[in-house]
Amino acid sequence: MRITVGLAISLALFLSIVIGLPSARAQQPQPPQTPPKTEDGPLKIGTNLVTMTVSVTDSQERFVTGLEAENFEIYDEKVLQKIEFFSDDDAPVSVGIIFDLSGSMKGRVSRSNIALRKFMDTCHEEDEYFMVGFNSQAKLLSDFTPNPERITSAVMLAQTKGETALYDAVYIGTEKIRQGRHPRKALIIISDGQDNNSRYTFRELRNLVRETDVQIYSLGITNVFNGDPLEMEGQGILEELARLTGGRAFFPNNDLELQEVITRIGIELRHQYSIGYIPTTTDQTGNRWHKIKVKINAPKGLPSLTVRAKEGYYANFGREQ
Repeated sequence: MRITVGLAISLALFLSIVIGLPSARAQQPQPPQTPPKTEDGPLKIGTNLVTMTVSVTDSQERFVTGLEAENFEIYDEKVLQKIEFFSDDDAPVSVGIIFDLSGSMKGRVSRSNIALRKFMDTCHEEDEYFMVGFNSQAKLLSDFTPNPERITSAVMLAQTKGETALYDAVYIGTEKIRQGRHPRKALIIISDGQDNNSRYTFRELRNLVRETDVQIYSLGITNVFNGDPLEMEGQGILEELARLTGGRAFFPNNDLELQEVITRIGIELRHQYSIGYIPTTTDQTGNRWHKIKVKINAPKGLPSLTVRAKEGYYANFGREQ
């Protein structure tokens, strides 16, 4: 009988604690929560978290790792923001390859494909890829896949011919990258010429890129620029797409440099910081462009550092940033 009563008393005490626990919690103020992480990176909570990918290099173009959140300052419309999320994990990336298959690429596809293989050798084992090929028209050649061989095989099976619909290809790639399962996203443009056959204008492409959370890396694989106006215009376009998104533009002079820079892009994607903040600026309605400035306070003993990140976002949190 004593055992039965004891069990009943224990059970009653246990139930009173369990039932009373939610109400006790409700009476206590909860601290603000930072976005939790998934295995792929930060999980966006709510609709007004602005996230960005940041690269830091020293004067010799070496990547700087090991920095902390307090080493960064984020300004939204010149207003200092509080960093809510920070990570320097080697997280996987969703990558889109935009590959030029126009007639002028004849004889260069094989060499470019070798460079592409080197890029994938440096990537995270959980990265995913898709490919858009373009000549007179742009077409999705390979949907998202974790298998790099499918991408390189798609290049080798394609024929080089026709004109160059570069803007259309990047536009398709930018829309496609939004479907990637990883929070971090990048486009790699491999092209040797300017656009001469796109349906979309550069202004339309630029607006789309500004609305999308993606880094663009451009590889112009022509010979050394000789001052030709068309070549200079093409270089400027590739540079602007990269600058807007916090990526980079390269113009290698030969096959060896091509392999070096594309390998560097792969390494850079694995040595970046993910930073998020909730804007405190007053106007967060409509579809207004907000300019972002990222500054870095280098720890003592480090030389001057260079930081790259996207230039801004549209303050329309019902849409992807």
